[in-house]
Parts: sequence; structure tokens; C-alpha cells
Amino acid sequence: MKNLKLIATVFLTALLSFTSCQDEIDNETGENPNTNTNSADSQTTSNLKRSSMYDGSFDDFLDGTSCSSLLLPLTATINNTQVTIVSETDYQQVINILGQFNTDDDTIVFQFPVSVALSNYTQVVVTNQAQFDAIVEACEAAEATAQDAISCIEIDFPITILTYNLSVEQTGSVVIESEEQLFNYTNNLGEDELFSVNYPITITGASDATAVISSDIELQTSVQDCVDEEDVIEDAEADVDTLEQILVDGLFQVDSFIDSGLDTANQYVEFTIDFANDLSIVAENTVNATIQDVEGTYEVTSETEVFLSLNFSNNASFTLLNQNWEVTSFSSTTISLQSTTNAAVTLVLTQI
Repeated sequence: MKNLKLIATVFLTALLSFTSCQDEIDNETGENPNTNTNSADSQTTSNLKRSSMYDGSFDDFLDGTSCSSLLLPLTATINNTQVTIVSETDYQQVINILGQFNTDDDTIVFQFPVSVALSNYTQVVVTNQAQFDAIVEACEAAEATAQDAISCIEIDFPITILTYNLSVEQTGSVVIESEEQLFNYTNNLGEDELFSVNYPITITGASDATAVISSDIELQTSVQDCVDEEDVIEDAEADVDTLEQILVDGLFQVDSFIDSGLDTANQYVEFTIDFANDLSIVAENTVNATIQDVEGTYEVTSETEVFLSLNFSNNASFTLLNQNWEVTSFSSTTISLQSTTNAAVTLVLTQI
């Protein structure tokens, strides 16, 4: 009971302290600090911490996790080909091997030990696959609970942090010069410490747009916009994998090709189009065997949308299809495309 009374007294004292300070004006910001004052577990603290974590997403094609990155040099066997990666210029060799086939199961086996940079800017030496798998699993858990790095927000440093005690009395200020400094500050914030950001600050957020942020609420809005766009990008990447599988598994024909309001699909009616998993494409005339096959290449990519690029050669009719098409919709039987340079040009492929 005494402990309960003590807790109630402390809470009441803190509440009165916060209330009595609501009209105080901070000389540096010219604003009431309470509107932007944060504790260790506030949303703004989380936003700043996640935005300033070490970003390991640049080598996801190699380690499969954005929470960490592999330190070079290292040696790995990529789809049965041994590769020694000395610098980031060697990444292209790995990407080329992984990109040879688009629907195969890629395998990457590291030659341990390897050194790994973690999201908290520390480095560890990993001596076996089980330890490496544990790092990946920890990242997946962080992603599931929204505690992973937000890589699409970049803060323009330096920024100034104003520090307060629990009575919301300013105790000082800290100039933050880098993401690592900001992460260390927010990650080590004590339970008896409060802070506010000395706004305005400048950030680069969703769609690489630069914005001037004047409050915690505006920061939260920018972070949410950024996270929403990342979700769209991830969904588009997943759609790429699905569409590639549909293309490789099926045999297609041109159902419609509309340009300037005219449908010229009839010039392709005798052809089937076969997409291979080595990114090659062949159009075969199934009516007249004397007509030479039309060969080409294709590629499925994504940003926030999915795109299908076609590149046929040596046939005037099929070279008309050589465009970077936006995939407007697709299913296991029909793929609808729209030209990225002329919205009036559309193409529909149907599976036979």
C-alpha cells in the first residue's frame, strides 16, 4: 500500500509539473516544448531511431536481410560458382549469376567466418550458418514488430536536440552530426530523460521528395508516407516473381494490340510467344513452318508498378512490340499492358 501511495504521489507530482510548464516558451524554438517533447518510448523516438539505424539493404541480394550487411572481403558459392568478393564492384558478378535464370532456386553458401555489420552499428564475426540464420531471423522479428530500419527517410544533418528533465525544464542541447550519432542518442535515452527536436529540419522522404519538417506530427506523417510507399514497392517486387513464373510456365498469343485506336492483333494471330527462364523469348509461327522464328529478350522489373520490357529483332511486326510496358493487370491467363511512353498504346497477351 505504501508503494502504491508513493507511485501515485510521483505520478501526481509529474503531472502537475507537466501542467505547470505548459505555458513556458523555449527561447531556442519559440514554441511550447511540450508539443514536441519525447520520452524513450515515444513515437518520435521510434521514428528517429529507426530512420537512423545502419541500413544494410544495399546487399540484400547477397545476404537476404536489410538489418545487416556483409563486410568484405568474403568468399561464397553462388549457384555452384565460387566467387570472391573483394569490393562492391564485385557485386555485379554475383548479380549476373543470380540473374541468369529468373525462376530457379538460387543458392548462396558462404565460406565462414564472415564479418557482419548490424543495425546498431556494431560488427560481429559469424562462424557458421546457424549463427547467420539467427541474424536473419532476428531481422524478420524486427520487421514483424516495426522495429527495423526505415531506409527511405534521410535526415539532413546537423540537427539539434534540446534536452529536458521530467519537469520539462530545459537542461541543455546536443548537436547531432550523423545517423550513427542520432541512433546512439535515441537508443541510449534514459527513462528520466526527455528531449525535443529543434525544428525545422529537412528530410528526404517518399519518392525522394525533400520536405521541411516543423513538428513531430509532420515527421510522423512523412515516416508513414515513406513506410506506405515501401510496402507498395515490396508488393510490386512480389508481383514480379509471380508474373515471371506465369510467363515461363505458359505459352501466349497476342489477344489485342491497340495503337491510335486501331487493333492490329490479326498480324500476330499465327504466332505463339514462349518466354524462357533465361530471359529469352521466341515467337513461333504455328501455321507456316517456313516462316522463321522471331527471337528476342524480355525483362520484368518494378518500382511501385510492375513493368515488362520486350525486345524482338528481325521482324517488323514484332519490333512494334518493343517497348517498356507497364503491367496494368495480370492473372494466370491474361496480361494487360500499357505503353510507358504513350498511354493510348496497349497490348494484351493471353495464355493458350
